[in-house]
Amino acid sequence: MIFALILLVLLGVSALMNVGQLFDSMFRFQTAHTRSAGPQLHEVVVENNRSASKIAVVPIDGIITSMQDRAGFNMVEVVKAQLKKAEDDEDVEAVLLKVDSPGGEVLASDEISGAIRKFQEDSGKPVVVSMGSLAASGGYYVSAPCQWIVANELTITGSIGVIMSTWNYRGLMSKVGIRPFTYKSGKFKDMLSGSREPEEIPAEEREMLQALIDQTYDRFKTVVTDGRKYAHDKNEDKGKALVQNWKDYADGRVLSGKVAHQLGFVDELGNFDTAVNRAKELTGIKRANLVEYRLRVDIADILGLFGQSESRVIKVDLGIEAPKLDAGRLYFLSPTYLH
Repeated sequence: MIFALILLVLLGVSALMNVGQLFDSMFRFQTAHTRSAGPQLHEVVVENNRSASKIAVVPIDGIITSMQDRAGFNMVEVVKAQLKKAEDDEDVEAVLLKVDSPGGEVLASDEISGAIRKFQEDSGKPVVVSMGSLAASGGYYVSAPCQWIVANELTITGSIGVIMSTWNYRGLMSKVGIRPFTYKSGKFKDMLSGSREPEEIPAEEREMLQALIDQTYDRFKTVVTDGRKYAHDKNEDKGKALVQNWKDYADGRVLSGKVAHQLGFVDELGNFDTAVNRAKELTGIKRANLVEYRLRVDIADILGLFGQSESRVIKVDLGIEAPKLDAGRLYFLSPTYLH
């Protein structure tokens, strides 16, 4: 009986401690979100080579976007947090950027590109790119500042350019007997409106939009020029320099990895293992563990899933994902994704 009483007391104490930890976890999550903390990352060893040295793998998968995920963070914030963690860890010798992306939003691509450039300058650690099946447009934009770029011969890359699209549905409106009435404060306040007749669009509006495209395109070319020059200065004769007429190929066309290598857009042909070996060579180490920084999921993230219902949404899987592009927004996006 005495033993049973002691056991019951111990079980009660354990239950109280578990409840206390549960509420403490929920409280810490709430306070963390009220103070707008950044992404909470934890280190995962993806390849253990029994070494004190590390190479941090940072993936760039899918559309480069500023849209937030369910945890409340976007791709730019996560990549910046991963680079910061790699910079602060003295055991991390290099970062391996694993790119498999058709590109995406202009601003998101530019922020990631700038974060990579700043990481290399502040930490002195090289960033090596391993291009997957697709690293085009914005996918190449984020790769350009890196010290070394590795692509497979069959990688689709290039697509250096800018695109902005909208829809003109005035003809359809006229067919169903709908006429729009627009009240605006200025001549160009309805810029990009799809309810106007094409001949109603002023020539000045077309010129302004084209000037915006050209300005962003010039920025893209500057990022490529500066990035490849930085890489060539760092790598000397080991890497590839841009050919003199490289801008002739920066007209939106996609390139194979083999052609990109010939033109100097990438430094080396190979696969992920090639990029790992190159990172070790650049840092002078023989072995290194490969690590990733992944988002930590806590109890509040799990509870948040129950607050979202998709009961009235029907999804049809056709094996492809339709482009989710906003009209009037600038994109570094490969035509292979648009069509």
